[in-house]
Amino acid sequence: MTTTATNHDAEFARIRAEYERRERELPAGFYEWYQPANLFRRFQIARRCIGALVREGMFPLTGRRVLDVGCGNGQWLTEFVLWGASVHDLCGIDLLEGRIQRARSKLPSADLRADDASQLPWVDATFDLVTQFLVFTSVLDMSAKKRLASEMLRVLKPDGLILWYDLRYNNPQNPNVRGIGAKEVRSLFPACMVKLEKAELAPPIARRVVPVSWVGALVLEKVPLLRTHLLGVISKLP
Repeated sequence: MTTTATNHDAEFARIRAEYERRERELPAGFYEWYQPANLFRRFQIARRCIGALVREGMFPLTGRRVLDVGCGNGQWLTEFVLWGASVHDLCGIDLLEGRIQRARSKLPSADLRADDASQLPWVDATFDLVTQFLVFTSVLDMSAKKRLASEMLRVLKPDGLILWYDLRYNNPQNPNVRGIGAKEVRSLFPACMVKLEKAELAPPIARRVVPVSWVGALVLEKVPLLRTHLLGVISKLP
């Protein structure tokens, strides 16, 4: 086995172990919708994603084939059905088998795989839309990031879009997460058109403000410095 392959396997083993640790140690209901800040976040992300897709002529998702990389329990895949996608046109991949099983219980007709996304099991130019939400910031090895980005482009149709959503800042309380700025996003997708915007009120602030005032959180989210994520679309150049 080559050094590159060994490093690759070690990186995805580390990520898998970290995801499993989070599932064990996070308080019950930490990400559930009944938490006001989570509901606020979900609405705001969906609003911005839909806006970006509308501007690119990719909304609604009727008739589109969609892949969610790092699909988790299928939370965004179920959202895509509301955006017009057919369940039969949805695909997802995640490192954890347990997450894929939960996603299958919601979307039994979708094509869902438990594996790492560095070797996607779909042929070239399969998807109109490829999405990733908070995947790349958990990948610390640059060669693994490049492989993920390359695979997402490989399975994307020539006129398709990648929908990107991820942290732009490091998390000082979690060394297993590393923020990705706009410059790095562009370096991962050379020869592509990359359109990014700052998004999402910093979660620690949202958790304090939203239960008191949803309007107050909306006002604070207008301050670019307080937005901790990047949202955008990536397309292949002709």
